[in-house]
Amino acid sequence: MTKQSDLVLEVKNLKTVFFTNSGLFKAVDDLSFSVRRGETLAIVGESGCGKSVTALSLMRLVPDPPGRIIGGSVSLEGTDLLALDEAEMRAVRGNRISMIFQEPMTSLNPVMRIGDQIVEAVRLHRSIPAREAQTIAVEMLRLVRIPEPARRAREYPHQLSGGMRQRAMIAMALACRPALLLADEPTTALDVTIQAQILALILDLQKELGTGLVLITHDLGVVAQTAQRVIVMYAGRKVEEASVEALFASPMHPYTRGLMASIPAVPAAGIVAPERLNEIPGTVPSLVRLPKGCAFAPRCKLAIKRCEAEYPPLADWGGGHLAACWRAEEVAEVA
Repeated sequence: MTKQSDLVLEVKNLKTVFFTNSGLFKAVDDLSFSVRRGETLAIVGESGCGKSVTALSLMRLVPDPPGRIIGGSVSLEGTDLLALDEAEMRAVRGNRISMIFQEPMTSLNPVMRIGDQIVEAVRLHRSIPAREAQTIAVEMLRLVRIPEPARRAREYPHQLSGGMRQRAMIAMALACRPALLLADEPTTALDVTIQAQILALILDLQKELGTGLVLITHDLGVVAQTAQRVIVMYAGRKVEEASVEALFASPMHPYTRGLMASIPAVPAAGIVAPERLNEIPGTVPSLVRLPKGCAFAPRCKLAIKRCEAEYPPLADWGGGHLAACWRAEEVAEVA
């Protein structure tokens, strides 16, 4: 059993919507999960499934208008973030909860030196002299393995490579030793070798600091290497949750199976790779006009009439393996 004191984050029935000209856009619909100290939880799914809006909701950064969190609770070490006013939330954001964004060039201030940006983040939350904050900034750059950190601290974002900028973002996010770190596709803009280095760095620092980590990605290969638990989202809802081992050994939702089947495999010596990857037919439905039953039913080969008529409950199939599918046991047998 998880001790209450081990929980860094507990999200219950989170609902985030956008009011658009087309109607109510349910970006995150009734999402619940928790993260323990030092644990990595991955959230996976296609673009538009609600992953990034989930992260923005946790940070209370959903643009209002048109977006609004209309239900649920987000408890960070016992504090409900949704009950805080904006001034109280500013004291928490970047301090007890931090986020690494997809593209560092749009997240770093282009006219401020890297070191000054870290100093600003530190002094916003800690009453310390500027000189001490400068020392912390250089130490953080050293911690994220940027060579010559004192010199790099005096440089501007455009003078750093993509990998260096992402490391600087990580340094800024971890400068106040947060209890929870959100990483939203932190390696998308980087080449493959740098991706592996950045992920290894995030995990090393997480272990060193005991930080809870929510990793948002569409890459199941990354999930297999880094996470302990995984949530699969589709059309704003959680459709499956399990330990990484259980999910890869026996996926219980057809959507999860489809994602796994679309991962390119490296062919063995002498074996010709297939010309085409497996793909999930169709597209994610409009979150303004979701079908009555399971949102995945129009794309699912296993769909029956009940799937189109009723949304399946998120059931526990044993060992904390949750899946929202009327035919979950059959899916697991096929897998």
